[in-house]
Amino acid sequence: MEYGYIILAIYVLLNIIAFVSYVWDKHKAKEEMWRTKESTLIILAFFGPFGATAGMLAVRHKTRKLKFKLVYIFLVLHIIAIAYLIYAGYFSFIGL
Repeated sequence: MEYGYIILAIYVLLNIIAFVSYVWDKHKAKEEMWRTKESTLIILAFFGPFGATAGMLAVRHKTRKLKFKLVYIFLVLHIIAIAYLIYAGYFSFIGL
């Protein structure tokens, strides 16, 4: 199932992009540079919640803002979806 590997690679890439975006926005905040819009960070977190959560916690960025609690909700939803996909056999191509 070659498409499975492609989808998995895209998912990992989205999480890496989310991580880098959160860390880079924190850097820009410290340097008083032009910032990434919050809506963009939320959208990135929707598609890559593992990376967004890791980025938020690694540099303590946006952890106090109420709307960024959505990132944790996205993370839980992704974990539930991944658990279901594993249970349903969609990850059998990698032995799960």
